[in-house]
Amino acid sequence: MKLQRLLSLVRKALDDYQMIEENDKIAVGVSGGKDSLAMLYALHELQRFYPRPFTLHAFTVDLGFGIQDFEAIRNFCNGFSVPYTIISTEIAQIVFETRRETNPCSLCAKMRKGALNQAAKESGCNLIAYAHHRDDIVETMLLSLIYEGRFHTFSPKTYLDRTQLMVIRPFMYVSEAEVIGFQNKYHLPVCKNPCPADGKTKREYVKQLIRQLNQENPGVKDQFFHAVLTGNIDGWTI
Repeated sequence: MKLQRLLSLVRKALDDYQMIEENDKIAVGVSGGKDSLAMLYALHELQRFYPRPFTLHAFTVDLGFGIQDFEAIRNFCNGFSVPYTIISTEIAQIVFETRRETNPCSLCAKMRKGALNQAAKESGCNLIAYAHHRDDIVETMLLSLIYEGRFHTFSPKTYLDRTQLMVIRPFMYVSEAEVIGFQNKYHLPVCKNPCPADGKTKREYVKQLIRQLNQENPGVKDQFFHAVLTGNIDGWTI
């Protein structure tokens, strides 16, 4: 996917849901995966012509595995002149050694978000950009249906009362396939996820289920996303 196509989809999300106001300072969570790196790339390029000026600050939450090298991400941010902060934590030790969680993803996600929110707030940011794309939205919807018995997924933007931060999801219209195409075309410095639970979660199961359904019923993934857009879920009304 070319940059122009990516910027078009991101701008549509920003405009449809009024995600950015003038002079917002946006914390960009950069895990080192393709999604967050592509989002940082897109937001940086949008800064040049978006009618509401904003600034960026990239953050990486170091889970504490001790085997992940963030130098490539730092160089990537330096190339864009975007401030970059690594947030040191002991999340890996707490989740996998102290607590020995059988379902580690929930606790890990909660702690990662808490660390990111605190660092963003301390740095003067008022928005946090997550790189959840269209496939993530559909997968979350199906996870909710299967395991919670409700039709729900996260919103394009969410206000966090306790921290007074707004979470935005500029990649909501971008498919994972498009992100992969962008990663390959622009050679993003992706860092492998060192988590031992990676690829063994309920989300991975649902991802494979949707892939199978879409192979057997071409276009079903688009239908799922259309259902989210028109399903009167809180926060999805334009």
